[in-house]
Amino acid sequence: MARDEFQIFDIDLEINGEMKHMEVRAGETLLSLLRNKLSLTGAKPGCLNGDCGACTVMVDNLPFKSCIMLAIEAAGHKVTTIEGLRDTPIQQNFIRHFAFQCGYCTPGFIMNCQSLIINHPNPSKETVKGWLSSNICRCTSYQEIEEAIWATLNQR
Repeated sequence: MARDEFQIFDIDLEINGEMKHMEVRAGETLLSLLRNKLSLTGAKPGCLNGDCGACTVMVDNLPFKSCIMLAIEAAGHKVTTIEGLRDTPIQQNFIRHFAFQCGYCTPGFIMNCQSLIINHPNPSKETVKGWLSSNICRCTSYQEIEEAIWATLNQR
């Protein structure tokens, strides 16, 4: 229900398996809601225009840039943040394959890779490269990230 005088909406959404009833402003981003109202700070503000992928979360198991998605658009959907992935094979393989350096972009990459694994259990090399192109890392090569993906897929 909208309270038009304030442009505030009451929404229900599922975050990391828990139902949340939230009040959101019409223009509030999902990134802002996650970080400022729910203290889920794994999704990082980077470019804030959808280019870098540091803010990537999964919505219904698909990767979304939370800096350009309105919170109200997530209503009725299943949102998963890095905090919702605990000790998953992709996280363990990021560590094993040294698929990070400074770590700022790592949560977004892990979310994107987890979505890739869910949606493409037998991806081609081109598919993996295509998915990785939506996130930017300035510290490490993408080779280690690809190795973490392949290791995770081979564990199945």
